[in-house]
Amino acid sequence: MKLTFLGTGTSCGVPTIGCQCHTCTSGDPHDKRLRASALIETEGTRLLLDCGPDFRQQIMPLPFRRIDGILITHAHYDHMGGMDDIRPYCQFGEINVYADPIACQGMLQMLPYCFAEHRYPGVPAIQLHEIHPHKPFRIGDLDIVPFQVMHHDLPILGYRIGSLAYITDMKTINPSEVQYVTGCHTLVVNALRIKPHHSHQTLDEAVSFARLIGARQTWLIHSSHDMGRHAEVNAQLPPDIQLAYDGQVISIDD
Repeated sequence: MKLTFLGTGTSCGVPTIGCQCHTCTSGDPHDKRLRASALIETEGTRLLLDCGPDFRQQIMPLPFRRIDGILITHAHYDHMGGMDDIRPYCQFGEINVYADPIACQGMLQMLPYCFAEHRYPGVPAIQLHEIHPHKPFRIGDLDIVPFQVMHHDLPILGYRIGSLAYITDMKTINPSEVQYVTGCHTLVVNALRIKPHHSHQTLDEAVSFARLIGARQTWLIHSSHDMGRHAEVNAQLPPDIQLAYDGQVISIDD
């Protein structure tokens, strides 16, 4: 199984519009962070983790093949604002989208024309599946277990897929949920910036969480320009905990 980081940035992306900070003015392509999303692929299955407003730009360089499912973490625009751009993939059949009840409702409100009784030709053909924490399901050859984390006071989903755990926008996690992440070989988790934030983990909080669950390798995502430059931050981190970058491809070993 391999994972491609389509985007590793926060809701504003990096560079941030109008900003002339040290990170936003960097010439290093590792410091260009589109909105957070990832693609998971095996020989027989292709899954998209979130579908934000940069989806079209992110997917264009990659082979045009069927997407077997889209896993939504939560109903914020930077995680589902690109859903209309899945239209070309509907030539392979309906797009199966998996989300919790809150995100399902958000999808219906954001894309009402996709779920109307009489849809006009060409709208995305979406099959919406309501999922719940701790209830496993299977897509192709991948077994998926959703679990719950807290984005401030909003419950959202993380996903355990084999030896991979994928979490974005977490601030806290209930101790009862930690068991679903513990022992994963690869952890992908959010780290917004250095200074505290009310609804996102800081860098120190992300590092502490990685140590808590004992991940072999941790990749940090959903980072803002306030995090700093990729090379400078990674030089201060241990080799097993690093900032990911857009376009990076990693292997997930079982």
